[in-house]
Amino acid sequence: MKAREDFLKLNIAVLTLSDTRTLEQDSSGQYLADALQEAGHQLSDRRLIKDDIYQMRAIVSTWIAEPGIHTILITGGTGFTARDSTPEALRPLFDKEISGFGELFRQYSAEEIGSSTIQSRAIGGLANKTLVFCMPGSTGACRTAWERILKEQLDSRHRPCNFAGLVVRGHHQAHG
Repeated sequence: MKAREDFLKLNIAVLTLSDTRTLEQDSSGQYLADALQEAGHQLSDRRLIKDDIYQMRAIVSTWIAEPGIHTILITGGTGFTARDSTPEALRPLFDKEISGFGELFRQYSAEEIGSSTIQSRAIGGLANKTLVFCMPGSTGACRTAWERILKEQLDSRHRPCNFAGLVVRGHHQAHG
């Protein structure tokens, strides 16, 4: 039997989109920053900006061009209000969309908030070998996404497959 592979520490950036919060009031971004570090990953950068398509694209484009950043977690801007523009801003940057992320997130979210989950437009994608996951702005939604999906999928030891080896440049790992 093959020995369990070593944990791959990922460099992860966190971006919060909010027209009302400051970094000090950002419990969702703080939760993600704490949770990823608790899981053994490195917080590469953390920012909070207004929900603006062009600022969002500029920051995310910079991060996906940086070979040292493996994953980007984005909270906010996935709802249906006029200001919610995360999916529209970021889909053009994706080389591949991770359809299952949004589908699975809404499935788990339905257990917590019922049919209101239909208004979540959580998405994930791969851009320049960088994972990008966009989730709602509530701390509860971030906790659901992290605990039920991302924590495992960003852990190189998770089987039968995970995303970690895919984004660590130079590391080759079988994926299911």
